[in-house]
Amino acid sequence: MKTLNQNNQINQYPLNYYLNLPYAITLYSDTEGGYVAEIKDLPGCLTQGETLAETINNFNEAKELWLETAYAENDLIPLPSHEIN
Repeated sequence: MKTLNQNNQINQYPLNYYLNLPYAITLYSDTEGGYVAEIKDLPGCLTQGETLAETINNFNEAKELWLETAYAENDLIPLPSHEIN
């Protein structure tokens, strides 16, 4: 798997490496009720839920599926753009 890091260098890592990266989550309430969670570093990686707990659970699954699909398709996987403390 090829990955562009913040310096646009290409790296290769196993899938488990990406699954454990600390991507920042954007979490907000939906205008129609419930919540939405998104990883802006992974285009299209978002989910929703009626409660915060459900949204976080759905988010973990969405992140995993996004990364597994990109990895299987040999797509570039962006590294987190911000360090999370």
